[in-house]
Amino acid sequence: MATEAVSVPVPAGVPVPAPTSAIPVPAGIPLLGSLFDLTRRPLRSYLAARRDHGDVVHFQAGPPGLRADFYGVFSPEGVHQVLAGEAANFRKEDAFYDELRTNVGNGLLTSQDAEYQRQRRLVQPLFTRRRVDGYADAIAREAQSLADRWRAVPGGVVDAAEETSRFALRTVARVLFGTDVEEAVAVVHRSFPVLGEYVKERGYAPIRLPRTWPTPSNRRGAEARRALYEVCDRIIAERATRDGVDEAADDLLTLLGRARDEHGDRLDPDELRDQVLVFLLAGHETTATALAFALHLLAKHPEQRRLAREEARTVLAGRAPTAADLDALPYITRVLKEAMRLYPAAALGGRRAVAETVIGGYVIPAGAQVVVAPLVTHRHPDHWVDPERFDPDRFLPEAEKTRHRYAWFPFGGGPRACIGQHFSMLEAVLALGVLLRDFEIEAVDQRVALAQGITLRAASPMRIRVTAGG
Repeated sequence: MATEAVSVPVPAGVPVPAPTSAIPVPAGIPLLGSLFDLTRRPLRSYLAARRDHGDVVHFQAGPPGLRADFYGVFSPEGVHQVLAGEAANFRKEDAFYDELRTNVGNGLLTSQDAEYQRQRRLVQPLFTRRRVDGYADAIAREAQSLADRWRAVPGGVVDAAEETSRFALRTVARVLFGTDVEEAVAVVHRSFPVLGEYVKERGYAPIRLPRTWPTPSNRRGAEARRALYEVCDRIIAERATRDGVDEAADDLLTLLGRARDEHGDRLDPDELRDQVLVFLLAGHETTATALAFALHLLAKHPEQRRLAREEARTVLAGRAPTAADLDALPYITRVLKEAMRLYPAAALGGRRAVAETVIGGYVIPAGAQVVVAPLVTHRHPDHWVDPERFDPDRFLPEAEKTRHRYAWFPFGGGPRACIGQHFSMLEAVLALGVLLRDFEIEAVDQRVALAQGITLRAASPMRIRVTAGG
């Protein structure tokens, strides 16, 4: 596993009833419990908790009076309960989601109940496979632009994390806004990391100061939020003036503005902005993380790299990829799935239990904060042989059929499963195909530090050497 220089959040939830004593509790240190482990070595701490204590673990972090109590659920069976089987009992309600709603809007990622159902009805028709496949040309153009950029890099060394982040952001911005890309990309690239850090800091702080206090953190967060809202609001307003004039426009923002449900309901400008911000956030960070770690892993594994390159050069020889190539690049698809197993963008996810429930034989009290951790479940030794090893063939069809549905869940699951899963896979597979078709790659950085903001990311350079042709 990669080394860590990270600060993964400790969920700060509402007070919960006294836990059932039978649930294992990591010892931690007197008075502070697991606070230092979870702030200094978070990913290893979650993995160690499952290894040492089992599939349901009660974490206590912080001093008395400010202590966060929460429950890690690590088995696929337990994850199924939380995300699907008993999804109505586990809500997106904690300090982190409160901060996310306040700063990124109440879109599909954070809305709940009737509002979530309404948004899903309006947005779902825009994410059918047929509709998403129509964006393959935009994906191919941006992938080719990235390849052209790499050919001009002096020395041929690029940071895979930085490069794939820019590529994925440009791609989702082009799909969302059509031609209004450059300004939006610049603002989002500059502002989202600042806002993400602000959300993380406040979402997992034992005490949250009022947002109106003029602290440096509050000022940075407010400025990043203002910049994002302004650029989105301006593009939405300009697009509204053109609606009805350009009937052929098929960018996602135009289609969102035209969307109606069976009652004729539509998204108002603020709701449009909330959805756009969610798509910009989730739509580029998830894909960028998968692509970056796929390149990093292939750069370190010559045999898997050879097989992936052979497939890319055979299928995409001399031409741009199309949506049909998603099915024609099965090995590259397996590479990306394995990268998402080892390094899922959404490494941790929180819920609040409304009512008391039993998971894995343990009673989870009403009001408890529950954490599911793809990063941990994806390495569960009962479901993955030699789980730290990079092996794309874990995702051969026959292997997938025999595996628990929630042994691998990088896109979540149940009624809140990611609406953009097909778009993310299409984008990642086509882009990786173009890059492997055009370049031989080798690792410069063998180990990469990890950090957890809103999503998992590299906290140190992820450099690879790219050589055209080969």
